[in-house]
Amino acid sequence: MAQKLNRAHYDVVVVGGGCAGVAAAISAAKKGARTLLIEAGTMIGGELITGLPVDGAMNARGEWIVGGSMKEILDEHARLGGYIGPIKDWRLIWYVCIDPEIMKIAVSNVVRRHGVHVWLYSFAEDVVVDRGEVTGIVVLNKRQRTLVTADVFIDCSGDGDIAMMAGAETMVSNEKGEFQPLTMLFRISGVKSEPLLRFCVDQPENLAVGESEWMGADLTPRECAQKLYDQGQPAIFFKGNGPLIQEGIRSGKLKYETALIGLIPVSKERGEVSINTTRIANIDATDTVKLSDAFGTLVDQVWSCVDFMRSSVPGFEDAHFSGLSHRVGIRETRRIRGDTVLTGDDVLNARKRDDGIGKGAHHIDIHQDGIKQVRIPVKHGGSYDMPYDMLIPRGVKNVYVAGRCMSADREGHGSARVMGPCMAQGDAAGLGAVMSMALNDRGDLRGVHVGRLRDGIRAMSGIVDGTH
Repeated sequence: MAQKLNRAHYDVVVVGGGCAGVAAAISAAKKGARTLLIEAGTMIGGELITGLPVDGAMNARGEWIVGGSMKEILDEHARLGGYIGPIKDWRLIWYVCIDPEIMKIAVSNVVRRHGVHVWLYSFAEDVVVDRGEVTGIVVLNKRQRTLVTADVFIDCSGDGDIAMMAGAETMVSNEKGEFQPLTMLFRISGVKSEPLLRFCVDQPENLAVGESEWMGADLTPRECAQKLYDQGQPAIFFKGNGPLIQEGIRSGKLKYETALIGLIPVSKERGEVSINTTRIANIDATDTVKLSDAFGTLVDQVWSCVDFMRSSVPGFEDAHFSGLSHRVGIRETRRIRGDTVLTGDDVLNARKRDDGIGKGAHHIDIHQDGIKQVRIPVKHGGSYDMPYDMLIPRGVKNVYVAGRCMSADREGHGSARVMGPCMAQGDAAGLGAVMSMALNDRGDLRGVHVGRLRDGIRAMSGIVDGTH
């Protein structure tokens, strides 16, 4: 049956309202572009509002390596209240702790401040392509279908949907067909930090600590635990092969295998921590039926962990379940092959480059099934540069990819998939999109002068140089 298409035009269209998409939309709109941000879900923010901390915003030395839109959003969070900020985990990394409930408002405030148009409950279902150039996308929502045209499209869909439909080559998983586990973040309130941290000092064999030369490698586990105690925040990683978790599994109190139970402080006022532990490995999350089916299993794991923590971990005796992430967490689906591919060697060797448009510092982090997880730190506690051409899909003229669908091999992706570098990618894509519209060949992303783009990123408080 013939259908009428609504029509809309913008300078820049960003598909996907996660952290990369939010940054891309803010960056483009700040430079005057009429910008549309399309999100299939109920709110924008992605992993910023799940309960996770912001990983990869600082290197292991404690240097900030990401600024720009991320810094503006963190500043807005601090203005609203409840911001915890940087914490050292005495394992591998510094991360930035945030309250997901306040962050929901902070993200929205900054996006609205810069005049970004937002369409929620909207799904980009098709693209219109003319000789390698995307001239429009078809968006489906309760208004039926709308053909949205633009000069530049930024694919922050997580799965590379726009780039793939435009003809870009995809990379999926590894030669074994493995996928990193799906996870459901949840929160527990009423946690008493002092007895919890004292338990860590008394039984440090349960902790994942001292895995980096810049993070306690010269200390004993007990000395690392004392550092955590002195820091005073419930920022703790219980390791999957430690006696606490292993005994929980053997006794049946913990009804699933896991590589970790990660506790992340999200609210001092509520005594609340977010917990990262649940997992179902080797699910292709682009299969909507399998992704939907995973929800029930993950929630069962959540409830098992709540009971386990209350019965087995000091400080949790009077605590209670207080919240669930707004969506299942996905670590890995498709990656889009760009003009350049970020590699694991780039990450591990802290490679710096003249065409870098943002930095990453998170260790190579590849979760696996059961209690297995790969964690390899960046050389000398430093950071690496992400090349401009990793944002541009091969064979497509006017589409950037940023965020989880970036152009990287599996090891490079295992580092750059976290929030800090994803937001840096988004900032660069948004600014590059605006710069490309001033070219004679409007929207030709390969025509953007990378040196001028780097200058523009610096002018927007982004970080492209000056760190280890």
